[in-house]
Amino acid sequence: MFRHDLEVIDSMRRDAINTREAHSSGIKKLQAYAGQLVWMGGKFPIDIGVDFTWYPALGYHTEHPLASNNLKYELMNVLYNLAALYSQLAIASNRTDTEGLKAAASFFSQAAGVLTHMKTEVLPELRMANPPDDMDEATLEALIQLFLAQSQECFWQKAVMDQYKDASISKLAARVSDLYNMAGEAAMHSEAISSAWIHHMSAKHHHFAAAAQYRAACDCLEKKKYGEEVARLKDAVNCVTEGLKECKGGYINKAVLEDLQGLKKRVEEDLKRAEKDNDVIYLQVVPPKPELKILDRANMAVARVPPQVAKPYDYFGDHAEFGPALFTKLVPFSVHVAVSIYEERRDRLVNSNIISELESMTDKLHEILSSLNLPGSLQALEKPLGLPGTLVQHAEEIRQADALNRLQRGFADVEMLCASDRAVFEEGKTLLAVEEEEDRALRLKYGTQRWSRPESRVDPSHDGGAKLWNQAGEIEGYFASSTSSDAVVREKFAAVKDTLAILAGPDRGMMDYIPNSRKTEIPELLKPAIGRLRGVYNDVQRLESRRRKHVEALKARSRGDDIKNDILAEAARLERTYPNTQIVPAHFEDFFDKRLDSLYESELEAVEKERADQDKIVAEIQRANREFESQKRVVGESGNREREKVLQKLDNAYYKYKEIVSNVDVGRKFYNDLSRIVEQFRNQARNWVNERRKEARLLEDELSMPTLSSLSIQQPPISARDQSPPTQTYQSPTPSSYYTQTPSRQPQPTRQAVHASPPVEAHIQSWADNVSPQQPRPMPPITARSGAWMPDMGIKFAGPGGGPSSQGGSQQGNASNPSGRGTWDPNSGIRFG
Repeated sequence: MFRHDLEVIDSMRRDAINTREAHSSGIKKLQAYAGQLVWMGGKFPIDIGVDFTWYPALGYHTEHPLASNNLKYELMNVLYNLAALYSQLAIASNRTDTEGLKAAASFFSQAAGVLTHMKTEVLPELRMANPPDDMDEATLEALIQLFLAQSQECFWQKAVMDQYKDASISKLAARVSDLYNMAGEAAMHSEAISSAWIHHMSAKHHHFAAAAQYRAACDCLEKKKYGEEVARLKDAVNCVTEGLKECKGGYINKAVLEDLQGLKKRVEEDLKRAEKDNDVIYLQVVPPKPELKILDRANMAVARVPPQVAKPYDYFGDHAEFGPALFTKLVPFSVHVAVSIYEERRDRLVNSNIISELESMTDKLHEILSSLNLPGSLQALEKPLGLPGTLVQHAEEIRQADALNRLQRGFADVEMLCASDRAVFEEGKTLLAVEEEEDRALRLKYGTQRWSRPESRVDPSHDGGAKLWNQAGEIEGYFASSTSSDAVVREKFAAVKDTLAILAGPDRGMMDYIPNSRKTEIPELLKPAIGRLRGVYNDVQRLESRRRKHVEALKARSRGDDIKNDILAEAARLERTYPNTQIVPAHFEDFFDKRLDSLYESELEAVEKERADQDKIVAEIQRANREFESQKRVVGESGNREREKVLQKLDNAYYKYKEIVSNVDVGRKFYNDLSRIVEQFRNQARNWVNERRKEARLLEDELSMPTLSSLSIQQPPISARDQSPPTQTYQSPTPSSYYTQTPSRQPQPTRQAVHASPPVEAHIQSWADNVSPQQPRPMPPITARSGAWMPDMGIKFAGPGGGPSSQGGSQQGNASNPSGRGTWDPNSGIRFG
């Protein structure tokens, strides 16, 4: 039925993941596929049954793919690539004119908008214990602020190009500085963004802070505020000096470095001129920095979520941009969830609010009758010899139910289910304990400073250690409570076991057990009281019988309450009424309330009527029993007291049996429900432990990395995610321009690059002299200087064939070994050279 839809979505996915060039045609492919994924989120569960495999774009682990049976994970990766495509289009824009700058700024803003949508709307629903490093909240926030900074920088560049007033350019530059600063601060909390990019963001922050103060100083000169001009120029010099400090270590791109140096030269020249003019001519007071007014900001960069991403349903249709929505005839997964919600709510209403209340009233009624010694006191008088009819009926029911064996089997079932649940739970708990011990051992091995991941019991991630250990404590509480309840039920059974055995035996055994009364005649004065009491007791039995039949009918009606057809009709109505809205279970709340009210509101009212009827009949039977006991004392009737006690004991045992049967059924259901909880706990614990072990192995690999001198430092690729990284060499990790900046972790020798075309370099408008765009150059290999040992040389000992690098060692070795055969003496030590 859905073969065509499956073929279409597969084709759309191929088109989306093969969008590798910075061309606007790729936007629609990615948006359309992402929109269908959002639509499918309403039709399928998140664990759709397909493993989506992607390689991270940033961080240490770009060579390790991550596969997840998670529809939201697929959506996150597609949107990630869409944001990367927007940034590549911004890089490729011609920024030598104002129109190109506007386009670049718009693309950067849309890239930030897509990432913002991912962070606020998709990431909270990802349901992954450990999201990829380059898609966690800190990394996304850093990338958002970085794209906004680059967008704001385009507006600043346009203002410079169009020769805006210095005050306006200053406001734009100050905001650029703020955004780069926020990007750098967020990057400090990311595991995926390298220190090279943090240095770059900091340099850009100081650069534009200096540029803002310089333009503000120019505005002061125009307004003849010569003292403030000097103060702002001094602050600009300080800012640009701080920016140049970030250039140590070779992290910063040459173009950025030259811009900083050119700006510093320009500002220092203006500062000399301004100080000289003020000291000789204007003589204005130079205010200290704390007294300078904070520069105003002009924010032009806003994260704009493309409407195709924010509201994809608006773009579905036969002639719409995304085409028809797929799987439209498939019953939405939310409808299946809604059916489950309704059934759970219905069962809770029927069982807890109606049946449970009726059974509780019946139990209370039996307690009252037992306290009045009914029906034993009546039976002892009415049937002084033989067996009362009611007792015979109860005994027959006990025999047919095979009561003792039934209860024994029930206890065995409960014990077996409890042991099974306990074994599954202990397996999951053992996994957590083993992982905790492994983590403790590794923490002792590497030290708490280097072993930086959180401890097992405090891991705050979704389904992490903190949650799992808390869940383990809750399940322990369930077992403790259930074990206590099981013991109480067994005590009840032990108390009535012997009596039930008599009821389950032959009638002759009961007759021998029940003493006969000495009197066979009922006094005439007592007969009216007995008649009234018997009449009221019969009313009680009829009430109980009617209530039992009502409960059975209500259970049958509840089981037959099939909502599927009605809820499908309601879902179709909702889809017609709101064609551009994803159907979720919350949309059926009013439908649930109306249906439950129409079917079961009368039953709730009947419960209150039953309670009132019971209170009335209890009052009547208590009054009749008081009259009966009073007449017995008057006529001195006490000869059947022993028979009365035994009959009441047998009757109580029958009702206690019914109660224990109910308790066993509840216990069996409890452990069946608990089995799902402990299995889920064990599976979550197993998955989390596996993830922690993978994480530990990767962290051990990082801590066991070779020295930096043996690494080949190369250029990181653009931040696009792909499923199969082609081979690509790295170049210098320093940023290549203002606008091609996409953070990437310092590469390791074996890292593989994700697919991405090298960005087109842009001409940069800045304070420095015009320089041609700098293409990244590979760093020359480090060669050994004379007398310096390099790690790749290995250790060579003195002796023939030691090579030039071991001459010093050979001399030392020959000095202590006249034979010169190259045998190393441990006492001579090791010399490198």
